[in-house]
Amino acid sequence: MPSSPLSGAVVLLFAIACGLSVANVYYAQPLLDAMAETFAMDHTTVGIIIALTQVGYGVGLLLLVPLGDLLNRRKLIVTQLLLSTLAVLVVALSCNSFWLLAGMVLTGLLAVIAQVLVAFAAHLASPEQRGHVVGLVTSGIVVGLLLARSVSGAMADLAGWRSVYMLSAGLTLLMAILLWRVLPGTEQPQATGTYGALIRSVFSLFKEEKVLRDRAVLAMLIFAAGTVLWTPMVLPLSAPPLSLSHTQVGLFGLAGAAGALGAAHAGRLADKGFAQWVSGTALLLMLLSWVAIGFTQSSLWALSLGVIVFDLGLQAVHVTSQSLIYAVRPDAQSRLVAGYMVFYSVGSAVGSVSATAMYAWAGWIGVCGLGAAMNLLALIYWLTTLPPKPVSVFAAGHALKHAVTANQPMEQRRRQVQQHGEE
Repeated sequence: MPSSPLSGAVVLLFAIACGLSVANVYYAQPLLDAMAETFAMDHTTVGIIIALTQVGYGVGLLLLVPLGDLLNRRKLIVTQLLLSTLAVLVVALSCNSFWLLAGMVLTGLLAVIAQVLVAFAAHLASPEQRGHVVGLVTSGIVVGLLLARSVSGAMADLAGWRSVYMLSAGLTLLMAILLWRVLPGTEQPQATGTYGALIRSVFSLFKEEKVLRDRAVLAMLIFAAGTVLWTPMVLPLSAPPLSLSHTQVGLFGLAGAAGALGAAHAGRLADKGFAQWVSGTALLLMLLSWVAIGFTQSSLWALSLGVIVFDLGLQAVHVTSQSLIYAVRPDAQSRLVAGYMVFYSVGSAVGSVSATAMYAWAGWIGVCGLGAAMNLLALIYWLTTLPPKPVSVFAAGHALKHAVTANQPMEQRRRQVQQHGEE
């Protein structure tokens, strides 16, 4: 990768580490009925397991991810992975619902290491390839999310749901050792001052950067819709007349493999100035996918098609948003992603709680209606963020050409093009 300190092998390791970290948040989705049975929890409220994990994730985003701008990232990443190993063991060894929920909160809190890794990768990448690198690393998150749903279901059938978390603890520990060996330790922190000032600056960035505000709201809405889809899915699929096993339910996670493809290519398109086009198309695809998802109980093929289209759109919007945000303030990338992902976590928590309640009240059709409404709101909001006059690709190219002839630094050039197309 020219003019970038990142080799292909290191980018791959970043992606794997992100996948393992984010998988800890999603292992529970196909296991909710098994966990509810183990600890005598009601199916109407079992979504609290996912919600508390997302609450922990949101707290970690706000309090831990910004540390990437203040501390040595190599030490921060390895320390968080070691603590994450302990948190996952708490879940695996929990003897009652209190320890289960406490372990899930801690697991979510420490899983934010994935966002520290994405920000670190964006920092190390050359500016002209930042979107591509972010897309590749985020692909690891998508794959980790998909495997979490599939592997956890299969392992639960073979050895019980606790075995999933025991395996995760071992893999997380192994990743801590590998990253300690390969991550550069000479990177200097981007921020100075106290921890309190660092956290306050996250809120200041929302006031200063319109792109961050717009993309954070989109993240909240699309990930709320995502958890509305995935959280209660095990309930209709495992119940009569389908009566699928955990392994079979988990395999539906693989139907979203197109999301990894979307993540890998959306960054490239964003680098070329097509960010708004990608966002609008992806949001429309997500909305339309609910039509097919609504036929879940009569056609598993329809569900598979809907999941493929939904995850493709979700990851395309997510990667495009990150590419735009990272280009705004290279000196505050960890804080930018922290602010953005807090909204992601809020949306995910709201979606998980509302989805199981909606399923108990109106069944799967009610869940689909709720998810479609969230996606429609996201599409409408995106339309309000567009400039008064449509901005063509040629106009963005003209801005880039003008910036080059003015011999401006690369980051300033990128920001000028971004502002031309986003504000």
